Amino acid sequence: MKNIAIFASGSGTNAENIANFFKNSADVKISLIVSNKKDAFVHERAKKMDIESVIFSKQEFETTDKVLDLLKERNIDFIVLAGFLLKVPHNLLDAYPNKIINIHPALLPKFGGKGMYGDAVHKAVVEAGETQSGITIHYVNENYDEGAIIFQATCDVAESDTFEDVAKKVHTLEYMHFPIVIERLLK
Repeated sequence: MKNIAIFASGSGTNAENIANFFKNSADVKISLIVSNKKDAFVHERAKKMDIESVIFSKQEFETTDKVLDLLKERNIDFIVLAGFLLKVPHNLLDAYPNKIINIHPALLPKFGGKGMYGDAVHKAVVEAGETQSGITIHYVNENYDEGAIIFQATCDVAESDTFEDVAKKVHTLEYMHFPIVIERLLK
């Protein structure tokens, strides 16, 4: 059995989608939700799915071993970032080499880096006149959005698309592909 921790800072739609995908799995269990925001809706989703969720401050996350200790205590094998906005500290990167992945709502290396998340990414894609966007699932390293790319999927961006239109297309790709890529990596 592989135990997964999902790190999330927001509403948790990807976390819920992943948890539902693995709900009846004999091989994978979503054991923990970790967040840096106490008011993130992901905690409500976790409660409904009977998954433990914990909150750590930015300072605790960045300067202590509290998160790492909890992950070890819960026998976490793999970490999935699903809308998590903090940079992963070195203690976690060292403890989980090639076992921390993230999903980015654009085709990296374009539109990545600090501050590039959510609607900011979709607005930048539209403003740049891109004809395609999509998702990038990648390993996490010490830099935002620079880890080795595992998987990408694309969607067309029409000239008339608003950033909200692009967001809907990208979310569809996230929900469709993220759990399947996670499953493939765990095998």
